[in-house]
Order: sequence, then C-alpha cells, then structure tokens
Amino acid sequence: MSKKDDSALLPAQDERISEIDVSEEMRGSFLEYAVSVIYARALPDARDGLKPVQRRILYQMDQMGLRPDKGHVKSQRVVGEVMGKLHPHGDSAIYEALVRLAQPFNLRLPLVDGHGNFGSLDDGPAAARYTEARMAPSALDLVTDLDEDTVDFVPNYDNQFMQPEVLPAAFPQLLVNGASGIAVGMATNIAPHNLSETIAAAIHLIEHPEADTAQLMRFVPGPDLPEGGVIVGLEGIKEAYETGRGAFKTRAKVSIERVTARKMGLVVTELPYMVGPEKVIEKIKENVNSGRLKGISSVQNLTDRIHGLRLVIEVKNGFNPEAVLQQLYARTPLEDSFSINAVALVDGQPRTLGLKEMLQVFVDHRLGVTRRRTAFRLGKAKDRLHLVEGLLIAVLDIDDVIAIIRSSDDAETARERLMTAFDLSEIQANHILELRLRRLTKFSRIELETERDQLSATIGELEAILADPELLRGLVISELREVSKRLGTPRRTLLLSSTGIEAGAEADPAALAAALPSVSRSGRGMDLQIPDDPCVVVLTAQGALARVEGGDPLEPGPRAFADAWIAQLATTARSQIAIVTEDGVAHRLEVVDLPALPRFDTGLSFAAAAPAAPLLRTDSRPVGLLDPNSEAVYAMGTARGVVKRLKPDHLSRDEWEVIALEAGDRLVGFAPSRDESQLVFVSSDAQLLRTGADKVRPQGRTASGMAGMKLSGEAEAIGFWVVDAPAEAVVVTVAAAQGALPGTGQTTAKVTPFELYPIKGRGGQGVRAQRFLKGEDRLDLAWVGARPARAAAADGHPVDLPAEDERRDGSGSPVMVPIGMIG
Repeated sequence: MSKKDDSALLPAQDERISEIDVSEEMRGSFLEYAVSVIYARALPDARDGLKPVQRRILYQMDQMGLRPDKGHVKSQRVVGEVMGKLHPHGDSAIYEALVRLAQPFNLRLPLVDGHGNFGSLDDGPAAARYTEARMAPSALDLVTDLDEDTVDFVPNYDNQFMQPEVLPAAFPQLLVNGASGIAVGMATNIAPHNLSETIAAAIHLIEHPEADTAQLMRFVPGPDLPEGGVIVGLEGIKEAYETGRGAFKTRAKVSIERVTARKMGLVVTELPYMVGPEKVIEKIKENVNSGRLKGISSVQNLTDRIHGLRLVIEVKNGFNPEAVLQQLYARTPLEDSFSINAVALVDGQPRTLGLKEMLQVFVDHRLGVTRRRTAFRLGKAKDRLHLVEGLLIAVLDIDDVIAIIRSSDDAETARERLMTAFDLSEIQANHILELRLRRLTKFSRIELETERDQLSATIGELEAILADPELLRGLVISELREVSKRLGTPRRTLLLSSTGIEAGAEADPAALAAALPSVSRSGRGMDLQIPDDPCVVVLTAQGALARVEGGDPLEPGPRAFADAWIAQLATTARSQIAIVTEDGVAHRLEVVDLPALPRFDTGLSFAAAAPAAPLLRTDSRPVGLLDPNSEAVYAMGTARGVVKRLKPDHLSRDEWEVIALEAGDRLVGFAPSRDESQLVFVSSDAQLLRTGADKVRPQGRTASGMAGMKLSGEAEAIGFWVVDAPAEAVVVTVAAAQGALPGTGQTTAKVTPFELYPIKGRGGQGVRAQRFLKGEDRLDLAWVGARPARAAAADGHPVDLPAEDERRDGSGSPVMVPIGMIG
C-alpha cells in the first residue's frame, strides 16, 4: 500500500477523540431515564390526579370539541391527535390510557364515554379502529375554565403547541379515581373513593385547616370501589390515611340463598376490585379438582347486562354454607388484598401522601385556580367597562363625534381628535371608530347603561373575593358542593370490621343482608358439615325465617321493628320444623337450610333472614311455626271466627293440612297453647273475645274446628293470639276512616291493658275494644301480646304508639304516621 493510501487511514487533524468513564456515563443516562419516567409517565400530579398521558388525552379531546353533547369519534383519531401534537410515545400506550379512562369497573367516575368494546375484567378491549369515544360529563369538570388563565401552559415536545401543566380539576380526582403506576425505584397505588365523601372532607378541611386524619375519616371512612364489594378490617385503611402506606382486605358480596328446591347456594353479586368472574370460576374448579375445596357441587356464571354480576355456587346437602364460604375466601379471589402506596408529584417532587396531605394539595390547587380565574374575570370586566364608558360618551355626543370623524382626513387623525376632544384612551377611540351605526339608537344607550351598572357590580364582587380570603374559600366551597350534587353517587362498597359494621354502612338493607353471612363468624374452627347444635327457629315480622344459635328462647324487649319476631321454636340444626301458612297447610323444612344468625349480647339482627315464599314454594303468608315431632297442642283462629286446637300428630309428609278451611276462609293466627292459656280474637268491627283455651277441646288435623267468635254483618276476625301471661299483655288497635281501602286511611290508635277485657264463653261476640269516632267504621290493625308494644311504618321506621288507656271501650288517639306493622 502506498504512503498516500496509509495517510487516508489516519484521523483528520481537527478530529477529537475523548475518553469517558463508562460507569459514569451509565449512571448519568440511567438517572435521566429514571427522572423522565417519574415525572413524564408513571406518577400522577397530586393536584389533578392525572398522569401526563391522561391529562393530554382529556385536553386534546376538549380541544377537538368531543364533549358529551357531541357525537362519538373513532378512538384512533383521538390517539393520532394526542400522539402527533402532545405525547411523543407509541399509540398503544395512549390507547391503553384512553381505555382505562372509559372503564367503569376500573374508575369510580369514568372520564371518557366509550362506545364499543372497551374490555372487561376478563377480556381486553377491541382495537382503536373499532371503538369510539368522547368526553364523559365528569371530564368537563377537570378541564373547566382552562381558557381563563387558571393554570400555566407549557410547550409540547417540539415547541409547536402549548399544553396545560395541570388541569383545573373541580373535584379531588386523585382520590376519586385513584391511580396506579410503576416508575424507577418507586410505584404508586391509590384506591378509588366516593366523590361526595371526598368533597365533603375537602370542604371540612377548608373550614377547619387544623383538622386531623381521624376527623377527616368521619367523611371518608374508606375506599369506595367501582364494583362495590366488602372491605373487612379498617386498621390498614387508617394506617394508609395517616402514613400513605397500608393494606386492606376486599371480599366479594355473597348471600346464602336457596338455589334449587333442595339445595342452598352462595350467590356472588359483587367481586373484589379488578377481579373478574372467569378468574374466580377457574380458581374454584382448580381447587375442587385438587380436593382443596369441599362441599361444592357446581358453579354457574349467570351474569348479564340487565341483572349484572351473578355467580351461583351450589353447596352440597349437609355442608355448612358459611364454612364453604370461608374456604372460598381462603383459596379463591373472592377475598383479595389491596396495598395503598400513595405516591404522587407535589411541586414537581414525588412524595408519599396521607389523606390530609392529598386533600390539602387539592384544596390549595383549587384555591389558586379560583383566585387566578377571578383575577382574569376582573381584568376582562374592567376592560369591557372601559369600552362601555367610551361608547356611552360617543352616544351622548354623537353629533360631535360624527362631525369630527367626517372632517378628519384619515383614521389616525380622527383617533387623535376624538382622544383630545372627549378625553378618551386610544382603545376607546379605536372602538368608537369601529362602531356600527345601528348601535347609535336610544335603545343601545339604555343597554350600555345597564351593562355599565352590571359590570360595576361584577367588578365590586370580584375585587371583594380577591381582597377577602374568606369569600374566596366560600366560593370554592359552593362550587365543590355543586359538583358533589351533580356528580355524586351513593357509596357502593360496604366497610366492615371483623365483627360487624364499622363505617360506611349507609348501604340499603338488602346489601347489608347480603354482607352479613360473610362476617357473622370468623371461620376458624367452623365445622364444614353443620353439627346438630341447639338453635331457635324464628319467624320474623316481615315473614322471613332464620335459625339463631343457642337453645335459649329469645326474650321480648325493646328492639327495632326490623329485628322483631312473631314466632319462635326451639330445636336443633339438623332437625325438621313445619311452617304453617294462612291456607291451613303445614310445610316441612330442614332447619339446616335456614340462614344461621349469631346471637350477640348487644342484640340480634334479622336482616339476613330468608323470605319464606322461596323456601315454601307458596305465596300464602306464614302465620306460625309447628314442631312435627312435639307433643304440644297448638291453637289457631280463622278470619270467619273459627277456632281449633290441634292434637299432636306425627306425620312423614312434606305438607299436610292442620285445619279443613271453608272456601274463602283463612288462618289469622297460630301458636302453641296450654289449657291455662287465653285465646283472643279481634274483629274488624272492634270486638274482642277472650276465652279460656280449656273451653276448646283438641281435634285431629282433618277437623274443621268449632265456633270461636260470632261475627256480625260483614265483619271478620283480623287477628288471633294465645296469651300465657295476661298481666303482662296489652291490646293495640288502630281504627280507619269510613270507606278507606285496607291498609290506608288510619285515624286513631289505642293501647289498653289486656286484663281490662273480661273472659267470655266460646262462640260469643266479645266486648268492644275501641269506640269509633265519627267517620271511623273499622279496625285496620290489631295486636295482642307482651309489653312493650312497638309499631313501625310500612318502610320499617319506628312509629310512636299512644300511652296505655285504662278505658276498655274508649276512643283512640290520632295517628300521626300510618302504621304498617305492630309487634
């Protein structure tokens, strides 16, 4: 090779080759990458609760006019606009963020209104070219007032467009929808919350800046997950609210129901956060096949779009449904855990935030947004007032203005002459020169004067807000309350401690009843197959059935009417009982099939008792309980005044008659009786018959009874009772207005000691129990039983009864609230 060729391989004279330390270069490059991930991708801003990609999606959709009152557009179009103008990353990342904003099972308050397949808990979404999107109504509250200098704008990645550094955010988005993300060396995971609760806590913090976490938890007792469910144990939530880190358990909402004629089942209607039904079914089948789960015969997914989630897990006969449920909690996703790690950006720095810190950042942001918006509106109002005042001068001296303009050689000369002649500013003079002639009417002058006065008042209000922090806080509070009223929804997630309801229990009674079986026992030491322990079967005032642990009879006493019972029967868990219905038929039931309720020292709730109709497969109302193997004698009375005492009779049938009723007659009472008991009828025409049980001889089950109470005219017996302790009993009667439909038109009520009514012979009319006032013609309700008598409206709320009246046949006291039940 020649020397010339060799010289070509040598470096040029001006080339510089520098040596660097690879470890230092890697350290610096990794640091830059980590900072980029933390600040530009993974962590939300604590002010608006959004990551950069989410913020850019909402802002760009707002710029595109994709508001709730407009039509949907292809998601791919939104993704393209965001990627081309604001977000220099792949379209898949943008679409994934868009999908999450539209999923109601992911966010407590979705921000995107999706049209098409946006996925489910078990399946992913369709491609962006198949789905459509627009802003949800709640998203408008995040971008509201962006055009009023409420937040700072920064350049996009190529300095061609401007984008908001943060959104104005009219509600605490970080808490309401939560957040999740993994950065370099840190991560965030925040659970969704109820919007109304978080706004109430924010308002309390504005009014009481010194409030601590415990006080704020009175408003935000815990997360409110999109799919509902049950949170068990609140210590982890409290720890997370205080320190920013904590964990809690979430459970499915499960009710124990009769799923077939002979089998009980577990019906799942709500699942833990981000757990899909197919995942649960797969885990159940896996554990059943391996032998780790026992007592399950089948599982069906009956979920549909009308009724929502419904998983039916059938329990084998003889297995304790509660024990099977505890197995499911231990071995399937029906119980899951959620770890809170509340990391967000505050003043550009990642920080771990407790409940108060998150609310405080939002409150400070909202105060700043409102202050900047007020200052912007004040400037606009002052500018407009300046123009209006100039226009008024022109209208008042219109002839001189026109003369000056006509005599001027050009617009510049006219502007200067107007400014000199009328002491106008350049802006006012320019506005007058641009004024259209149609504005020079008398009506325009009136309009301008009205506008001037309105602007002056507006300026005064805005200046007062800026000058007085108290008015500024009041404005923020009023706006927060308006958002809460418009977007707030009831709590979905039930919060329970390990032994009962701790907080957030404002759910409806059905939700509470569904949750109770899952927390009624700890599950430790519970037999999978139900032991034959003593229990008491109870028929509630609402016609539901349950078995209560322990063999001791329930004691009457003060209680809520929802916890009242009308009949009880001591038995054992693996025995049989019979339910007697008003058609005179006894229906045999297995006690083990009834929902089991614990007996607490503080009282007993029948909220989880099972309605009788599905168990009995009849629409006839239950009136009493019967032990088919007992030697006890039972007494019953019918609407036509027939009375009967039933001899003991041991049958192996599933159903049998306890009385042969005439056509159109029905049982109105059924209870065990001794010869020393007192039998009582009350008729619709306010007659009460009290007779000794020994006057009615026991008969066989096929007998039709004997004359008990003689009824006059169209009257009928509205109740029959057996009284064993006359000295402790009272009679309650409720009269109704003439011509009113049954169950309506109640006028007066009366409570009378039972002993005031004399004992009469069987077959008589009895004595008057209440004197009707003018306009009253019948009794609407009656009840005889041990003190204290309690009443409730049709919806279960307690109703006060009048004091006891010593006049046996006196009139009643006015009824202020219609009475639906007495017990």
